Amino acid sequence: MSISRTTARRRSVALLAAGGLLTAGLTAVTAQSAAAPNGPRRLYIVQLDERPIAAYTGGVRGYARTAPRKGAKVDVRSAAAQRYGRFLTRRQDRALARIGGERVVYRYRVALNGVAVRMSRSAADELRRAPGVTAVTRNRIHKMDTQRTPTFLGLNQRGGLWDQTGGRDGDAGRGTLVGIVDSGIWPESRSFAGEDRRPPSRFRGDCMPGEQFPVTTCNSKVVVAKYFNQTFPPQDLLPGEFLSPRDGSGHGSHTASTAAGNSRVRARVEGLDFGRISGMAPGARLAIYKVCWNGDAGGCGTVDSVAAIDAAVADGVDVINYSISGSLANTFADPVENAFFNAASAGVFVAASAGNNGPGASTVAHNSPWLTTVAAGTHDRDGQGSVTLGNGTTFQGKSITAAVGPAPLVNSTAVGLAGVPTRDVQLCFADTLDPAQVAGKIVTCARGVNARIAKSQEVERAGGVGMVLYNETPSSVNADLHFVPTVHVNEVDGAAIVGYAGTAGATASLSAGQLVFGVPAPDVADFSSRGPAAATGGDLLKPDVMAPGVDVLAAVAPPSNFGRDFDFYSGTSMSSPHIAGIGALLTDLHGNWSPAAIKSALMTTAAQARNNGSPIAGTPFDFGSGQVVPNSAADPGLVYDAGRQDWRSFAAGAGQCALCGDTTPATPRDPSDLNYPSIAIGALAGSQTVTRSVTNVSGGRLDVTAQVQAPPGHTATVSPTSLSLPPGGTASYQVTLTRTDAAFGQFQHGSITWSGGGYDVRSPIAVRPVAIAAPAAVAVTGTAGSRTWQVTPGYTGTLATRVDGLVAATTQTSTHADGQAGNFNVDDPESNVANPSVKAYTFDLPAGRTLARWSTFADASSAAVDDIDLFVYRAGALVGASATGSSDETVTLSNPPAGQYRVFVHNWDSDAATNDITLFSWQLDGSSAGNATVTAPATVSTGQPVDVTFNWSGLTAGTRYLGRVVYSDGAVDRAATIVGVTG
Repeated sequence: MSISRTTARRRSVALLAAGGLLTAGLTAVTAQSAAAPNGPRRLYIVQLDERPIAAYTGGVRGYARTAPRKGAKVDVRSAAAQRYGRFLTRRQDRALARIGGERVVYRYRVALNGVAVRMSRSAADELRRAPGVTAVTRNRIHKMDTQRTPTFLGLNQRGGLWDQTGGRDGDAGRGTLVGIVDSGIWPESRSFAGEDRRPPSRFRGDCMPGEQFPVTTCNSKVVVAKYFNQTFPPQDLLPGEFLSPRDGSGHGSHTASTAAGNSRVRARVEGLDFGRISGMAPGARLAIYKVCWNGDAGGCGTVDSVAAIDAAVADGVDVINYSISGSLANTFADPVENAFFNAASAGVFVAASAGNNGPGASTVAHNSPWLTTVAAGTHDRDGQGSVTLGNGTTFQGKSITAAVGPAPLVNSTAVGLAGVPTRDVQLCFADTLDPAQVAGKIVTCARGVNARIAKSQEVERAGGVGMVLYNETPSSVNADLHFVPTVHVNEVDGAAIVGYAGTAGATASLSAGQLVFGVPAPDVADFSSRGPAAATGGDLLKPDVMAPGVDVLAAVAPPSNFGRDFDFYSGTSMSSPHIAGIGALLTDLHGNWSPAAIKSALMTTAAQARNNGSPIAGTPFDFGSGQVVPNSAADPGLVYDAGRQDWRSFAAGAGQCALCGDTTPATPRDPSDLNYPSIAIGALAGSQTVTRSVTNVSGGRLDVTAQVQAPPGHTATVSPTSLSLPPGGTASYQVTLTRTDAAFGQFQHGSITWSGGGYDVRSPIAVRPVAIAAPAAVAVTGTAGSRTWQVTPGYTGTLATRVDGLVAATTQTSTHADGQAGNFNVDDPESNVANPSVKAYTFDLPAGRTLARWSTFADASSAAVDDIDLFVYRAGALVGASATGSSDETVTLSNPPAGQYRVFVHNWDSDAATNDITLFSWQLDGSSAGNATVTAPATVSTGQPVDVTFNWSGLTAGTRYLGRVVYSDGAVDRAATIVGVTG
């Protein structure tokens, strides 16, 4: 979401070092070693393989267990933890000695075993080879992705979850501590008022002083407040930001008050009384960890986020909310997810936002099974308004502002100041509209980039009397508190209104907004990121669950929110703290439940219907298991439990066990077999059986029977069909899913529900049948040779194979200056052309191309050590990116549309002032180049693997070739394996 900011004067503030390791959970080290490898220094996280304090269960001679027992919290003050922490420090120092010493900015020993180091690229490369080092990951900057919602979710019902955890008078969740990793807190808000400055002894932690945040700021509500900033220089922070736990944007205050803000706080905004608001767990205490900063290139650095998670686990939080964008969609192997892995292993429930990149497929972030990934939906309060044009046409939209009109209607692009870029005018950026042309008019403004209400502020500044805010692409439509009367409309109606506004004499009237309660809800927000989760090829269903995330009213920071104490925000940033707060209530109610058990309760009791009984539109890839129903989650009957070893086996099976961070190898398991409250199979070749186990938490004997809704075009067989479990007992079952006539390559959805004893324990199912389950890619070397691999058919009949290619790479070499970390502007790619570390190339792809690929390689650049990024655009839209911490980057497009493509190569970091980088490109057109053959059986049977042999010859030494092995049923191409050959 966009965060509005003040325009006060810039100021420079000094950086304060963090406190001691095992009381705060980390150490910030400011000493600089004199000896260090050459090259510019960047921030990296170095992960080591010994378990951190929160996950260490013993095994190192002379060091006792430090991981908490079930239902307990980590005690970092214990003699065992202090001693083992010193052992980890020595291990870290041993690894760092390999590079002669560098600047360590954080030591992680509680939720992660590692260090954040400011070092050269060559030093990072050297550390990757050090014994005991699991991963070296560069610092990344992520972005920050309720008056009615407690009632909408039923928390205040008699006998509901509030009554079960302290009552409806504001004490619900009082026994828990909720950690908020975000942008800080506005302590003066009534949502965070405390009774005194002495928190209960159960809650440890401290208040870190800083700018406009004395140590006395904490109270019995906010018992911990810390800040972490090794990513952004203080001089780069924007005016209105504070080098302290004080919130500079309002985002952190909003998430904190949604999760655990005080009960029945009256919210008045712009003279309007919106009643009383409460957090989900109004009695819970808050621990605030500020890692997100408003700056010239602001955001949330991973080195800071990991430090905050480390500190939160050390401080004894029960729950963490993380409303920050996550790891790349195709992986969960990054330091933040690893820290959450260890936090969850230690009993901390983690809620994270699914992302705001919907409605496109496979956009969901935070694909790790150890945290709960939250989609965003609407709730049953709506602000309705309309736009009536001078031609009599009326369009419905969202509004809570006053009426205006009829008045002249103009498009912003027709009334911009001279010399201002058209796009800036269209978006109604500050100081872009011409008062001489705007005065007295209603102005259309496009949604995007700057805050929605900042656009109406610009219309007001220029003398406009109203605004029509329109979407350009599918997204939410919001009722905001604007500076002039405003109606927000969707992209279809917006296009019609813009078209009319361009005609002579156009006029419009905006109706007064009306707050309406009890409207049909929820619907999935358009912006909410969707599955399937690419990280496991669709073998884990994400998001997990949905909560309100549109027009949520909560506390904010007044200076950066136009003086408002409360405001409406939208995003999965808003849905995640709902789940965090509800997770705190369940933790308070069931102190011995694991994070997996809490997630299971939330998922298996979720609703798939709206409040009027109609189904929620979409699939589990949109809303997960459904809309959270907190009161049902309090007593789910059965739970699907899991823990550290289950997650390690899952990660190993997914080929990402570098995440495991452990000296003991994990036993790989098919990711579909993780004991999870949903079932997903991303490549079903005929038939597959998955196993699950359920644990009885009902308090009595429970007899349940399976009810299966098979995905269309499949059969689903459950064995056994009934279970009888004593109190606390566990039983296993299997589900065999078999394709009958479902279309290949398309996900189908179903469910399995265990019913009995008054319980309905439901798990969604998602399966994608494939005609051929084949390796996605194979790499071979040599000018001639042979390679054999296996494929599994999902049908019985003919198998035909052929070669597409092999074609030699086209190469282009350019000289790049050494880059500055993170300075590629993804949103405006052409603005990077002037950057000497970036080179842009143009490629014309004709119709009929079966594949296009662009790559860079470490051995094809002049720098001894470098880090390269690759971005590919078509018609200004990003269609592919590769931005790992290495120089081996690849973007591949299958069946790319014809057109012109722009490819940007960024020398993110190198150990030389300049770097000659070669870009390799290939285009396949479906034809054989005559230098390779493939052999395979002519007939196949469903589910029976067969050998495929690929032969190549006559290649030129030193040249890179690319091709595909295409698998057909004799009539239709069903799958392909990309083959890369280095001659």
